[in-house]
Amino acid sequence: MPTECSLKSMSFARVDGRAVVADFGGGAITSDAGALLLGATDRAIRLVDRFAACFSDGRMPGRVSHDVATLVGQRVFGIALGYEDLVDHDDLRRDPALGAALGRIEARRPGLAPLAGKSTLNRLEHAPKGPDRYRRIGHDPAAIEALFVELFLDAHAKPPARITLDLDATDDPIHGQQEGRFFHGYYGGYCYLPLYIVCGDHLLAAKLRRANIDASAGATEEIARITAQIRARWPRVKILLRADSGFARDELMTWCEANKVDFLFGLARNARLVDHIHV
Repeated sequence: MPTECSLKSMSFARVDGRAVVADFGGGAITSDAGALLLGATDRAIRLVDRFAACFSDGRMPGRVSHDVATLVGQRVFGIALGYEDLVDHDDLRRDPALGAALGRIEARRPGLAPLAGKSTLNRLEHAPKGPDRYRRIGHDPAAIEALFVELFLDAHAKPPARITLDLDATDDPIHGQQEGRFFHGYYGGYCYLPLYIVCGDHLLAAKLRRANIDASAGATEEIARITAQIRARWPRVKILLRADSGFARDELMTWCEANKVDFLFGLARNARLVDHIHV
C-alpha cells in the first residue's frame, strides 16, 4: 500500500508580526500542536487575562522577564496538555507551540528561554494572599472563586429557565507525606477529599479539603456564594441541587428551603427506610 503524504498546512494567528503555520515539513517540531487551538480558544473567552487579573504583581517592571498573564497562561495550558508537574516546564519553556499560543516566540532577554521554568512557576503557585516582602506576586482567592461562576454565566446568550447544580466529593489519592494527609475508610487509603460543584460541563467550584471531614463540609457556604452570584445576573432562574446521600444533611436542606432552592439528594440505606419501602 503506497504511503500517503499530507501536504496540507494550517495557519494560526500571527505572533509578533510573524506567521504561525503548522505542517509536516520538519523544522521546529512539537508534539503539543493542540496548544495553538487552546490559544485561539483563550483569545475568544479571555480566560487567561481574566484569571491573571486575580493576581497582584509587586515586582519591579524593569526586571520582569515573565509577566503574570504569561505565567498563568503557561500553567493553565500546560495542565490542559497533560503536563501537571512543574518540572515539565524546564523543557516546555522552549516549546514552539506553547510559546506561540502565549504570544512568546522569542525571549525577552538574551540567554533566557521564551517562557518560565519550574522555579518561577513554583513561586507563582505559592503566592500569598497579597504580596509580601519576599514574595511579590499575590492572589485574591475570592476573585478566583468568582471567576468560575462568571465564565459559566458569560457562556449563555440568555438566562435559562432552570439549572441543576451537581455536588460531589471524591478522593484525591496521596502518595507521600503531604501536609494534611489522612486515611479515609471508605476509599481505603490516604487522600484529600475535594468538593466539586458543576453545572453541566461547567465547573463552578473546586475546593481542596482534608479527608478527615464529612463529605458535605463547607457545601452550604459554597452553594450560598454561588447561588447569590447566579441570581445577581439571573434573578428569575430556578435552581435545583443534586447530590448523593453524602450531602443529605439538615444544614444544607434547611438552607435550600429558606432560600427557595430545590434539592434532590440520595438517602443512605438503613433499616427504617427499607421497612418503609416494603410497606
